[in-house]
Amino acid sequence: MFYWLDNESESGGYITEEKKIHRRRPPRFELMGGPVCLDFINTLDDRFSDEPKELLKTYIDLARFGEDTGILEPSQVDHLFERSQISTEAAQQALKVAIEMREAMYQVFGAILRKKEVPRGALIRLNGYVQAAAQHAQLVPVNGRFEWRFDDRPLDFKTPLWPIARSAAELLASDQLQFVRACASNTCQWFFLDTSKNHRRRWCDMTKCGNRAKFRSFYRRKKKMPRR
Repeated sequence: MFYWLDNESESGGYITEEKKIHRRRPPRFELMGGPVCLDFINTLDDRFSDEPKELLKTYIDLARFGEDTGILEPSQVDHLFERSQISTEAAQQALKVAIEMREAMYQVFGAILRKKEVPRGALIRLNGYVQAAAQHAQLVPVNGRFEWRFDDRPLDFKTPLWPIARSAAELLASDQLQFVRACASNTCQWFFLDTSKNHRRRWCDMTKCGNRAKFRSFYRRKKKMPRR
């Protein structure tokens, strides 16, 4: 669980994963992974097709991902929008780092899913991002217990990466790791956390990849049926 520390908010301004997301813009990303780190890996769409689709084409896309997932407030996104128009080179560099982190995460989780040895270089890179995020986190006492919070002052272009990196670390170190799945569609293979009762979920979304697979199966069976 992660929070943002905002000293200017009357209520503390804390963002949690359960907090209702107040949007200023319609959502841009399809969020099916569960933990934000898996949704982040899925920002390279159709990864295994002949034409994979990069969903993080600009820094604004990264900021919008932060808004859609609730790890950034709309006001934070507005500020990042404005700064990215002025400091274009720094924003572009942050986007490059984000994609590098995403691919390191993919290599780590992908190896686990395939029951292969995790590439040492990818794990080293991911640990680096986790350690960088930890530099912006602090334990704060709240109602007799402690919570992790990220300081968003000053707002850095890499701000969206901190909770994503922490999400990956927490999932990798949890007993939920065994339930990370890849969509059964060969061209999709989006990652998701299987929270179904029997842990036999096969598709990132039954209404999309699942329905397409059902239709293809039905069509093949129909073609094999003898004509009357």
